[in-house]
Amino acid sequence: MAETRSAMVPALIYAALSTAIVSSLGMLLVPSISQEMGVPVSTAQWMLTLNLLAGAIATPVMGRLSDGPHKKKLLLVSLVIILAGSIIAALAPNFTVFLIGRTLQGLTYGIVAVTISLARRYVQESKAQGAISSLSVTVATGIGIGYPLTGIIAGLTGFRWAFWFAALFVLSAIVVVIKVIPNGPDEHAVSTPFDTLGATLLAFGLGSLLLGISEGPHWGWGSPLTFGVLLAAVILLALWVRVELRSDHPLINLHVFRKGEVLLANLTAIGLGAAMYIGLSLASLVAQAPASTEYGLALPVFWAGFVMFPLSVGSFTANRLVRRRGGGVSLAALLPIGAAVMAAAGTLLWLAHSELWQILVGMLLFGLGMGAAYAAMPALIARSVASAELGSSVSFNQVLRTVGSSFGTAISGALIAAHTGADHHADATGINLAFEVGAMLCLAVFLGLVINGLVTRFRSAT
Repeated sequence: MAETRSAMVPALIYAALSTAIVSSLGMLLVPSISQEMGVPVSTAQWMLTLNLLAGAIATPVMGRLSDGPHKKKLLLVSLVIILAGSIIAALAPNFTVFLIGRTLQGLTYGIVAVTISLARRYVQESKAQGAISSLSVTVATGIGIGYPLTGIIAGLTGFRWAFWFAALFVLSAIVVVIKVIPNGPDEHAVSTPFDTLGATLLAFGLGSLLLGISEGPHWGWGSPLTFGVLLAAVILLALWVRVELRSDHPLINLHVFRKGEVLLANLTAIGLGAAMYIGLSLASLVAQAPASTEYGLALPVFWAGFVMFPLSVGSFTANRLVRRRGGGVSLAALLPIGAAVMAAAGTLLWLAHSELWQILVGMLLFGLGMGAAYAAMPALIARSVASAELGSSVSFNQVLRTVGSSFGTAISGALIAAHTGADHHADATGINLAFEVGAMLCLAVFLGLVINGLVTRFRSAT
């Protein structure tokens, strides 16, 4: 049993890395998918939209189920579905079938919440907080590895082999989970009725919200379709809140939002999620854009993936520092520190992004900031909620990061769409403006956290 426990955290991190590997198959490969499958780039973007929609629906459901007794079974079933999606995408004869595979891969967004719930249950209490922090930044760390691998494989052999690589990785994760994670149900978990109504309302509400945000730039922000979808999202989510507050066994216990640390972590997740995605998407775009745009680095897909590698180095380094911080820096203080470093990254990219080294330094700083902030979020939640509600609470934090990322995508997409040249590439004005918005968003989150900290300290003093 001792050997199993010692291997538990590495096994869970390995399983969570499947999220990063599958995530790296998105943004970087849109141009390749567009060309290979003969669809416009705007149509190819649906490989991101549907994947995101599926993740938004699956994450809260998986988080709630991970609070139950069948944690290992849930993780294995999810990984098998992701494996099937990867194989379908690799073999897809047309774009429609390819989208089915990408939709099934959307379950990766819920994997981290399940692994965190398993860590809380099986890892020694003295090591649980460090394990939760490591799992929380696994995606950011893994993206910096996944993007270069995806770029190399796609650049040498085509996009299909990149999906085969993801399938092999997920298959190996399934083997690791079977061998390391304890069998049988969690005898300490309490079986409660599943909140089907709450899950349905949240799934359709989030799905409508993310659909409206993702497609707003293409449909037009003033179009009846965009307005109708976003209005439906508001109504469905309002109904969901009402149902959850009255339910004896809610999908997500919204009453915990009254606790300052939980609310702080979740609001920060939205803001930094948006800022992060603006920075990452623009860095990838600048890396592959032709030199004729006056900002593009003209890197082929083989090398473009390496632009994200410093992100992995930064997030991994920050996580190590967080785990060794001792009693010097509180978890709550890590949020403004992370936001400050991300603000520095965003400002650098806004003011200077015409050279490769500037993009690489910006990604490194983004990784350091994300590593600190993302490590703190689940740990703050974990010490503020009961064990029985950890999975659903952490999964909702993951959902809010996804929602924030969607806002970031919509903001950058709308700005770039409004500043597109005759060659169908964004002009320098659009790129500069999008980088500026990302930097200002980071600064706004940082200032909000600082003000909250000062107010909290003042109240404690009086």
